[in-house]
Amino acid sequence: MSIEFNAVNCQTHSNKKLFGLCDDPPPKKNPAYIDESDGAKWVAVVVNDDQYTTTFTAIDNCIEMKRKNETMDKRCDGVLTYDSNVIFVELKERGAIGNMWVKDAEKQLRTSISYFEDTDESEGYRRKKAYIANSEHPKFKESQTRRMEQFLTDTGYVLRIENRIVLE
Repeated sequence: MSIEFNAVNCQTHSNKKLFGLCDDPPPKKNPAYIDESDGAKWVAVVVNDDQYTTTFTAIDNCIEMKRKNETMDKRCDGVLTYDSNVIFVELKERGAIGNMWVKDAEKQLRTSISYFEDTDESEGYRRKKAYIANSEHPKFKESQTRRMEQFLTDTGYVLRIENRIVLE
């Protein structure tokens, strides 16, 4: 089954120099979105100094990704696209001890990227990245170098674990 990764009803846009990515806390089942005005809600901060026209397509709670048995697969919150760049994003708001939230987020990113790479759309992007952004841990303290290197080897995507996404 082909998945539509640029579903207009799942998209928000910005060309501001600074904006945020938000994911309303449970129990809401709303998709993640771009916000340009309320920094208190931002889980990830997007720095867009060149003011690219940027599209954020919500995946979780908007685009269905089903396993072979028709159950819903785990998926990341969304994907930022601009120019010929694609950035998959998982947003977390956890003050958890340890790094279980990183493992969960990585799995969600891997799943979403796998579905995306099975589409023709994936061929149109030359720079591919993935971010795990946690508003409670803006800069992750533990070294995740091995995890990030393995992610790149496995997926072809550069993984970053921080809540500041700089568009370049």
